[in-house]
Amino acid sequence: MKTHLYDLKVQDATGKTIDMKDFKGKGILIINTASECTLCNQLSELEFLYQKYKDEGFVVLVFPSDDFMNMEPLDASEAEFHYNKEYGVTFPVMEKVNVKGTDTHTLFRHLTESKNGLLTSAVKWNFTKFLISREGKIIKRYPPQKSPLSIEYDIAQVLRG
Repeated sequence: MKTHLYDLKVQDATGKTIDMKDFKGKGILIINTASECTLCNQLSELEFLYQKYKDEGFVVLVFPSDDFMNMEPLDASEAEFHYNKEYGVTFPVMEKVNVKGTDTHTLFRHLTESKNGLLTSAVKWNFTKFLISREGKIIKRYPPQKSPLSIEYDIAQVLRG
């Protein structure tokens, strides 16, 4: 039986357990991040989109990950502080996770099994983005180099039906 997104649990940066079903009815963008990645400037773009659409039910969830070339030396709470200080992030920073390999977090296993990337389903780099509908359906997967601002139309479509 296939798992639904809303059946999963994650933790925030403080270690508090969050039910994904708490986001039911919201449009969600889920991203794996790393504080030393050259794509970190995307955090400012994500914050811009979050501020613009949060009142319409948009949520950004970022999960720090150290799966690619040791680019996330910080733990989750340190990453949350860094993202806020350097990029003005106010959206939720979640637990530090593995997004590939045998220890892939259940959320990212669900995301990658549901939406393949180019050639493979595995997350291949930091800042891979998954857009989720208000019903918990994975709408689209975006490659790391795709600017969050360039997917604004898709986000608005998810929020406005």
